[in-house]
Formats: sequence, C-alpha cells, structure tokens
Amino acid sequence: MIVSLIVAMGEDRAIGANNDLLWKIKDDLRLFMKTTANHAVIHGRKSFESIGTPLRNRTNIIITRDESYSFPGCFVSNSIDESISMAKKLEQHDEIFILGGAQIYKLTLEDVDRMYISHVKGSFPKADAHFPEVNFDEWNLVNSRSYPQNEENEYAFDFCIYERKK
Repeated sequence: MIVSLIVAMGEDRAIGANNDLLWKIKDDLRLFMKTTANHAVIHGRKSFESIGTPLRNRTNIIITRDESYSFPGCFVSNSIDESISMAKKLEQHDEIFILGGAQIYKLTLEDVDRMYISHVKGSFPKADAHFPEVNFDEWNLVNSRSYPQNEENEYAFDFCIYERKK
C-alpha cells in the first residue's frame, strides 16, 4: 500500500494561517477532491476541525492526543503509526493520503512514498503553518501540470507528483 501526502504550499513553504488556507484556488481544490476520493485520509485534529466535517467519499481518520475525542463518521487514533495501520486495515484501495497539518506532515515526511504538491506561486508572510523542508534530491518528479491565475484561481500553481527514489 502506498502512503502519500497531499499539500498546497507557497514558495516559502506556507500552508496556512489561523487554521485556515491562505488562498482560494478552485482548480487545486478540484485536484485535491479528485485525487483523494475513495481513499483513506489522515488528518491531524486541528486540520480536521478547520474543515469541520468528514470529507465525503473517503475514510476519515483523525489523529489526536485526546483519547476521549470522537467525531461522527470518523475513526480516531492517537498516533501516526496507529492511523496508518488503521487505514491499511480499513482501506480497500492501494493508497492512503496524509492531509496535514504542519506537525503531521513533519512527522510523516520520512515515511511517505509519494507526494502530491501544489506549488503555489506566491509567498505568504502571515502564514503560521509551514510544510517541512524537503530534500528534492531524494524524489523523482513523475508528473507536473501548470495552472494559471484566473477568475477561479487567486494564484497560479504547479501540481506536481513526486515519488521517493528507491
């Protein structure tokens, strides 16, 4: 089973501020929904709560230290390893997605096989959440597509898929 992460980040690795996105990019949201549909997705609790509801057509797993936490329609775990193990047991497809936030990305980056990154063309000094630094020498770029800034996309971006070098 492939363990992947999916993220949109600015040129400064910014991914959020005040538990919210920094931009409105409809094409990126569509790619996110299409890519993760019908798969298990793993959210940190804060990241999940910023969405506020389980993502449709996905097996939602929330990671939290709070052992009494629950949310209708979601599975809850208390560690990354437990979440991935749970996803592997529940998942009927070949890929699991890590959805963030920043701390969850940092804890899982060394263990993922594939990264789906929307590289947003801009810097965001007000961001308080950042994606960890990546040594891209350890990754192969296997697909890339550019999307322009337009009426639906506040910023231009490149949607890239990377696979870890063997």
